Amino acid sequence: MTDTKLLERSHYNAQAAELNPGDTITVAGWVRKRRDLGGLVFVDLYDRTGILQVVFDPIRNPDLLDAASQLNRETVLTVRGTLSLRPAEAVNPGMITGNVELIAEKLTIHAVSKLPPIQMTGGPESNEELRLRYRYLDLRRTEMYRIIKTRHDTAQIVYTFYKDEGFIEVTTPQLLRSTPEGARDFIVPSRLHPGSCYALPQSPQMLKQILMVAGVDRYFQIVKCFRDEDSRADRQPEFTQIDVEMSFTSMETLFAIHERLIRKIFKEILGHDCLLPFRRMTWDTAIDRYGSDKPDLRFELEITDISDQVRGAGISFMDNVLETGGVIRMVRYPGGSKLSRKQIGDLEVIAKKRGAQGLVAVKVNENNLLTGGPLDKLLSLDKQKAIIHAADAVPGDLLCVVAGKRMVVAEALGDVRLEIGKRESLKRHTFEFLWVTEFPLLEFVPDENRFTAMHHPFTAPFQDDIHLLADDPGKCRAQAYDLVLNGVELGGGSVRIHQPEVQSQMFEVLGINPEKAQEQFGFFLEALSYGTPPHCGIAFGLDRLIMILVGTDNLRDVIAFPKTLQAVCQMTQAPSPMTQDQLDIVGLKFKS
Repeated sequence: MTDTKLLERSHYNAQAAELNPGDTITVAGWVRKRRDLGGLVFVDLYDRTGILQVVFDPIRNPDLLDAASQLNRETVLTVRGTLSLRPAEAVNPGMITGNVELIAEKLTIHAVSKLPPIQMTGGPESNEELRLRYRYLDLRRTEMYRIIKTRHDTAQIVYTFYKDEGFIEVTTPQLLRSTPEGARDFIVPSRLHPGSCYALPQSPQMLKQILMVAGVDRYFQIVKCFRDEDSRADRQPEFTQIDVEMSFTSMETLFAIHERLIRKIFKEILGHDCLLPFRRMTWDTAIDRYGSDKPDLRFELEITDISDQVRGAGISFMDNVLETGGVIRMVRYPGGSKLSRKQIGDLEVIAKKRGAQGLVAVKVNENNLLTGGPLDKLLSLDKQKAIIHAADAVPGDLLCVVAGKRMVVAEALGDVRLEIGKRESLKRHTFEFLWVTEFPLLEFVPDENRFTAMHHPFTAPFQDDIHLLADDPGKCRAQAYDLVLNGVELGGGSVRIHQPEVQSQMFEVLGINPEKAQEQFGFFLEALSYGTPPHCGIAFGLDRLIMILVGTDNLRDVIAFPKTLQAVCQMTQAPSPMTQDQLDIVGLKFKS
């Protein structure tokens, strides 16, 4: 009969598969589907563990049949009944509970649902904007619950791992002072201090270094961070980091610890055994061979320098590039001779988007010589063969050549390489981990005629390069490192500057004079002066890691309540306008 008292759940749906026929259990959840067949009513009841078929039998419990016949999708039920084996012809091997069903004896209807505005199961998914607007319904979907559960499981592995490695979790504040760290801060006006604002942390960088000064020694935290920058598929204004700092520890030890962490995560979540140690590659090598500081190593195509082969060949635009310090490089397109003129043109468009002036495409013919473009006309046969040999090319291949400044050529051919891998399905179904090391310490910004920190201002240069801060800052290498997986930066970190005099020198190179440094970083500089141990750290993007573990390329899929590309929460409609009374309290007035 329909029960007005609360029936308390005794089991989750999936547990029914482990019980015996004849057991009496109580389950609860939402109606996924209802089928009326010859007097019997079948209801697929789902909870977070899966679906259990509930049978309403007019002979056994006629009082429930009328109520069961009216059940809408997403109506909330609790059902008590007896487990029974399904008839052999009705067994569903695709369900965890596919060999059993629950014969209903008591039923409580808790809440009737309106017709869901999004697709809850099967068929094409609803558009993302609608899914985000009704996120509470979207999260009921089996796939979305799997993602959220995977995120939870991963976080638990992280907590356990760091505890076992002797780290302690320290919670850092979310209301800080604004400091220049690259991206724009989200600011929070202060009612108690009119005219002053807090800033939400872009990362706990200085705080975790101060924890090293405080003797914490091994710190970690799964922490929310905020950056007021444009969103994209793998970026959100608020995101989550696995944040780590260690004292009296070398970069090598940090690498070894975190390779073990990654291996543990991939083994427990995906059953995948990661081969240790991970590969390593310097930043220079990654840029020159793959055109990216986060190379995708699931396919082998490498960028090849052919500057020496074309030098002095009478190809005027290439000679001009080389005379001004540029490079001539190429990437091989396996079997690319078959491409149409439009398909080759599309590759040139990709290169131009990265700033290249153009792309020269030359084919390798059946005689193992170049054909098409200026290279076959102006290069000797020996030089043509040298180019073909350097690229490991064979007849039928296409060589895509770009000339220009080193970074422009690298980024252009890096994107062309990725496009070739995508078009020709060259990427292996594997996980290719890579430590990228020895980043440049600084980047020069020509428009502003100044250096900026490539990582952040607290990154230590190599000891052998410290003298270059005064002599030639652009040649300084940083003790910085990124962990890359399949072309995605999972995380990055560095050895930190722990000597106040080196930190002051770094600020000078960045154009931050002592007065400005004191104003912006005074508390931090003072902390460094009280005996700071050598330390290093790393931060992993938890959201990006979960993206890879669950096999999606959209960061919004792995965050329970994400923002859109316009940084809007569709569900709550944040950000929302403030009344003038609210603004008056904190002493603000918006421009009209």
